[in-house]
Amino acid sequence: MDAWESRLAGRSTDRTLRAFEWGLEWLDCADPEADPRRFLTDYARDNVARSDDFFAYRRPSDFAFDGKCLTFTSPLASPHQENNTVYADWFGAPDSHPRAVLVLPQWNADESGHAGLCRVLRKCGISALRMSMAYHDRRMPAGLSRADYHVSSNVGRTIHASRQSIIDARACLDWLEARGYRRLGILGTSLGSCIAYIAAAHDSRIKVGVFNHVSMNFGDVVWTGLATRHVRQGFGDALSQDELREFWAPISPATYVDRMTGRDMESLLVWARYDTTFLPEYSLNFIESTRARGQHCRTACLPCGHYTTGEFPFNVMDAIHMCRFLRKCL
Repeated sequence: MDAWESRLAGRSTDRTLRAFEWGLEWLDCADPEADPRRFLTDYARDNVARSDDFFAYRRPSDFAFDGKCLTFTSPLASPHQENNTVYADWFGAPDSHPRAVLVLPQWNADESGHAGLCRVLRKCGISALRMSMAYHDRRMPAGLSRADYHVSSNVGRTIHASRQSIIDARACLDWLEARGYRRLGILGTSLGSCIAYIAAAHDSRIKVGVFNHVSMNFGDVVWTGLATRHVRQGFGDALSQDELREFWAPISPATYVDRMTGRDMESLLVWARYDTTFLPEYSLNFIESTRARGQHCRTACLPCGHYTTGEFPFNVMDAIHMCRFLRKCL
């Protein structure tokens, strides 16, 4: 399985090793002489404490829908104009049941990512809205071939990108709600799982969550994972794993587990036994944390790794777990 994972990971030949950057300008640091470690420590602590404000936004006023694709301006702007238009493809179910799920694919998914899953959901009677996350497919700035700006060795930009994707996801829920959908769910895979979990933790409209590949801390996954070896290499010796975990606390699911306690929300947590990107120890820690708090969650373990989840027969197993759960709970 490890050899299979490595072969699949090696198919991508366009990974770029980018130099380490603190990226404080992405976090509105006005002091050019600020100590980056001190600033990021304070920034993380302050925004975790006031995360409702950190992920707050003004509802978009320019929703446009052509029957197939929803577009709107992201409530959180970036310096890249292409990235500031959000795209979400619509897979409307034919029945009139007022339930819909927001789907967030994995890191570096192209425009077709999870489209097949959305079609299966539609056949199950569940409408699906598949959102392109920040810097992905149609939102990718010119000159890029991968969504490197969403996860990179630029500390501040990675925080900003994740925050933007979380806010954009919540704005998609506004549109679904306005169309009369009252039972709202969210489904995210890998990076999308992280974004989906934090969005759910801050939006009580979400009644069902499917988190496909789960882990505790954003920084630990990037530091140890197969898919992000080039990102880890970019950090070099500029900081430690413990520091990165601390700096990226505002965009880590582990930070918000307590917010799920007492929520009227059903969750499915999926992990893979031989995962070398989301290490099983981190996935199991996350599952144990949710169970220890008495939260409503079910789990599914796939007998594969991270990349192999997309290969037959594991992709079918995964889809069955997710679709059955959503059909029953949403």
